[in-house]
Amino acid sequence: MKNRLFVSAIALVAASGCAGLPLPGSGPAPGEAISQSERQQGAQAHAQLLQQFGGTYSGAQSNYVVRVGQRIAVQSGLSNAQNDFTISLLNSPVENAFALPGGYVYITRNLVGLMNSEAELASVMGHEVGHVAARHSSRRQSTNTITQILALGLGILTGSGDLANLAGQAAQLYTLRYSRSQEYEADELGITYLVGAGYDPFASADMLASLAAQTSLDASISGGNARSLPEWASTHPDPGQRVSRARSEAASRGATPGAGERSRDSFLTAIDGMMYDDDPSQGVIEERTFKHPDLRLEFTIPQGYTMQNGTSAVVVTGQNGQAQFGGGTSSGSLSAYIGQVFQQLGGNNQTINNGPVRTGTVNGLPTAQSTARLTSGNNQLDVTVTAYDFGSNRKYHFLTVTRAGQGVGPFASMLGSLERLSASEAAQIRPRVLDVVTVRSGDTVARLASRMAYENYREERFRVLNGLGASDGLRAGQEVKLVVYGSR
Repeated sequence: MKNRLFVSAIALVAASGCAGLPLPGSGPAPGEAISQSERQQGAQAHAQLLQQFGGTYSGAQSNYVVRVGQRIAVQSGLSNAQNDFTISLLNSPVENAFALPGGYVYITRNLVGLMNSEAELASVMGHEVGHVAARHSSRRQSTNTITQILALGLGILTGSGDLANLAGQAAQLYTLRYSRSQEYEADELGITYLVGAGYDPFASADMLASLAAQTSLDASISGGNARSLPEWASTHPDPGQRVSRARSEAASRGATPGAGERSRDSFLTAIDGMMYDDDPSQGVIEERTFKHPDLRLEFTIPQGYTMQNGTSAVVVTGQNGQAQFGGGTSSGSLSAYIGQVFQQLGGNNQTINNGPVRTGTVNGLPTAQSTARLTSGNNQLDVTVTAYDFGSNRKYHFLTVTRAGQGVGPFASMLGSLERLSASEAAQIRPRVLDVVTVRSGDTVARLASRMAYENYREERFRVLNGLGASDGLRAGQEVKLVVYGSR
């Protein structure tokens, strides 16, 4: 969450579900050139998608990713000019990739960090471009997705939606998952593009294997770090089942492993020093606690709940309620601030009559709270805004949604946990970065993994990060990735 915004529950829904999609109702046929209308569609969504994913990650890593992406994208037949493709390395800690009609291709830095060769990078980009080239998006519903998200966000909270998946439904609506056959077709096209570009087509299977391993690892530790599963895993299902199919597809092209270009060394050199996991300027997630060194605040979510940090808000999701945290600069009283939140929540077509404002203090911070009772289908909801005054016109709030009669329900401890970070505490929050090191004689997996900037699952993280199986060892001279603490 950046230090800049005042968000509503509608923004909560949009922020929680921004995974990859081509816009519905568009996309050229295989081999058909990009049309002007497709360029316009992609351009219209480009700025919003960058915003939702934290913007672009700049520097040498971005330049490298752009070169590889353009090299593989021209194999699709959408255009013979590499400059017709806009490749973006996103400053996001989730594992995700997607493409839009018009030549727009996106990949997050965390997904790049999971890879171990340039060919693997090219395989993911080729897969996403394959969805566009095969016109998969046009086979899904053609109504405007972004408009639907906003309508869903309003509908859930005002009577025409379902509480159960406040964030999850929007994510599913935004991603509009591809069918299994479409995923397989995109895999096949991606492998075709790899061959055409001179890469080892078996890199696709290796990347899918790493993704399956990462998905399994995240499932093991998700209760500890309060994160949801990787976005790319959720929007591209069953990576484990696709590994053998991708290997068979590569073999059917007459290829043998290692015959094509891998460019492992140049890839590792290019990503050395790239940020991994959270960007402190957007806040970091540690276990169940969200910390923002620039805003100088922290809070802890309930046990068993997950959180997702977006550019507009922090979204908290669980079985018994949903919540968001956001805010920014706002003059006036806390009571007036709460009124603004409810006003934005209602939008232009709905007036929400909230109850009386209750005031108090939490950890030395002046607070105010008000609840509105809304109808959702056959159910009634308690929508509560709890606001905090940090001084200097800085105000933040939680918006919680629970079933009627629960009040703030499971979020009581979270609402009471918000507090200031001291200057020294904020200074201790540092980014994690990738560090490519050379294995020396006597180095073991356990020894190198002990340097990883995590409190748990160090060896497991190290193995997944480097594409190592449970019994794989290391050899002297081999280059491997570590995740270590960098400096701000």
